[in-house]
Amino acid sequence: MLLKDIHLTCVALTFVSFSIRGIWMLSNSPCLQHNLTRVIPHVIDTILLLSGITMVIVIYHTDFLQPWLMTKIIALTIYIVLGGVALRYGKTRMSRITSLFGAWLVFFYIIAVAITKSPSL
Repeated sequence: MLLKDIHLTCVALTFVSFSIRGIWMLSNSPCLQHNLTRVIPHVIDTILLLSGITMVIVIYHTDFLQPWLMTKIIALTIYIVLGGVALRYGKTRMSRITSLFGAWLVFFYIIAVAITKSPSL
């Protein structure tokens, strides 16, 4: 139960962290370049990933290839790419904004898959 609480707390923290950085990107805030802004999200995301992997190992032991888990992994990859474009690699403001909103949509899809344990919503 503690592991799940840690995981869910990190889910909330990663969303808040990403959203704040997205808002700073939209407003061209220098806060986006601050050292803590660049380090803290990686710490949160590492704990999130490790807690997720640990829960999968503890709960599913040998059946890691659950369709909904594979869907979450693929969606997570898409979220990471969109987040990178939104916050760092996007060449135009419009590509950054589009990627930001796309990342938010994928994030909520990942949550929906986690709740329903179904890749098709």
